[in-house]
Amino acid sequence: MTDPHQPYTRRRFLERGLIFASAAATVPTFLHRSASSVFAQTSSATSSIPGVPEDRILVVVQLAGGNDGLNTLIPARNDEYYRVRPQIAVPRDEVLTLERSADVGLHPALDGFKSLYEDGMLSIVQGVGYPNPNRSHFASMDIWHTADTSGVGDGWIGKFFDNECAGTPDGCGDGGIAIGREAPLAMQGRAFQPITFEDPNLFRWIGEDLSGETADAYHELMDAEQMLEHPEGSNADFLTRTTLDAQVSSQRIREAVEQRPLVNYPGFNLAQQLRQIGAMIRAGLATRVYYATIGGFDTHAGQGGANGRHAQLLGQVAQAINTFYADLKAQRNDGRVLTVCFSEFGRRVGQNYSGGTDHGTAAPMFLAGPMVRPGLLGRYPSLNDLDNGDLKFTTDFRSVYASVLEDWLGLRRHDTVLGSRYRKAKVLSV
Repeated sequence: MTDPHQPYTRRRFLERGLIFASAAATVPTFLHRSASSVFAQTSSATSSIPGVPEDRILVVVQLAGGNDGLNTLIPARNDEYYRVRPQIAVPRDEVLTLERSADVGLHPALDGFKSLYEDGMLSIVQGVGYPNPNRSHFASMDIWHTADTSGVGDGWIGKFFDNECAGTPDGCGDGGIAIGREAPLAMQGRAFQPITFEDPNLFRWIGEDLSGETADAYHELMDAEQMLEHPEGSNADFLTRTTLDAQVSSQRIREAVEQRPLVNYPGFNLAQQLRQIGAMIRAGLATRVYYATIGGFDTHAGQGGANGRHAQLLGQVAQAINTFYADLKAQRNDGRVLTVCFSEFGRRVGQNYSGGTDHGTAAPMFLAGPMVRPGLLGRYPSLNDLDNGDLKFTTDFRSVYASVLEDWLGLRRHDTVLGSRYRKAKVLSV
C-alpha cells in the first residue's frame, strides 16, 4: 500500500497523475486500490487546495546562451546605441515600431511578437536582471533557476510543487514536463521531479525491440490478470505497479503528441517542442508546467544586426510562440496558457572586435497569452549610466516570478518559494 508520508517520487507522479487524469478507462482495476480518489481530483478543474487554479498552465521558454537584449528590444531613438554598435546595430528604418510614443521597438525578425503585441497578447518587461550580476552562463542560469542570487538550492518551479502541493499532484494537476535531454534545475524540487524526454518515441520500454522472446516475457509479466494475484504491498505488487505506471503514462504522452496539430508548425526545434506541448494540452493532460529550451544565443562573434545568426534565432522564437498560440486558440485553450520567455543574461552595450557581443547583464523578458497586461512594462535601462560597460537592471526577475506564482499559479505567498517578499511586477491582468 502506498505510504501517504512517503516522499513524492517519479513513480508516484506517474501513478497518481497522468494515468488517472488521462487513461482511467484503460487502467487495470488493481491500481485503484492505492489511488481510488485521485482520478476524481485530477479530472476536475477545481483544486482540492483553495486558491490553486488547476486549469491554468505555465509554459517556460528558455533562451540559452544569453540573449542580446539591446538587439531584441531596440532603443532606435538613442544615438548612443548606434555609436557603440557600428556593425551590429539594427537600422532605424528596419526596427518594428510598437507605439508612436515609444523610444524602443522590436528586431525586424520578431514580426511574430509584433503580431501578438498588436493583439494585446504580449507583455514586454524591460531591463530585467538581479543585483550583483554574474556573467557566467552556469552561475547566472542557476540564479534564474533557483530564484536565489547564491545559485544554490532547488528550482523555483520545483519549490512551488514541493510547497503548495506537498510534493504530490493532488490539487496541482500532474506536475511538470520538460522537453529536452535533462530536467532543468528550475523544475527540480526536493520531492518533486518532472518527467523529461527529448523524443516521445524514446519515452517507452525499448526491450520490445530486442527480441520477440523478451517482449513475450514482458507482456506476460504485465498481464493484468496475473497482477491481480500479487498480494497488495508485496515486492511483486510494487514492481508491477511501477512498470505499468511508466508504460501507461508513456503511451498516453506518445498518443498525445502523435495527434495532427490544428495548425502547421515550422520544422525547427523550438517550434516542434511547442507543437508537442500544444498536443499534450489538447489531449487533456493535467500537467501544470511545461518547459522548452532553444540554445545558440552566446553570440560572441558574427552576431549580425538586422540579419545573421541572432536574427535567425529571434525569428524562430517569435514564430514558434506565435504559432503555438494560434494552435491553442484553435483548441480554445489559449486563455489557459501563460508563456514566459527569458534568458540568463543580456550582452554588453558595446560590440566587441569580432562583430559580436560579450556577456552582459539586463535584458527583456516576454510574457504571452490573453491574460497578460499587454505593452511595454518597466523602464528601459540607461545607455549612459552603465556599470562597467553593462546595463543596470531596472526590474528584478523575481518580481516577475512573484506575479506568476501568485496571480497565475495561485500560490498563497510567493516568499515560500522565493525566500523573500518582492514587489510583484504588474504583468498579468487576471
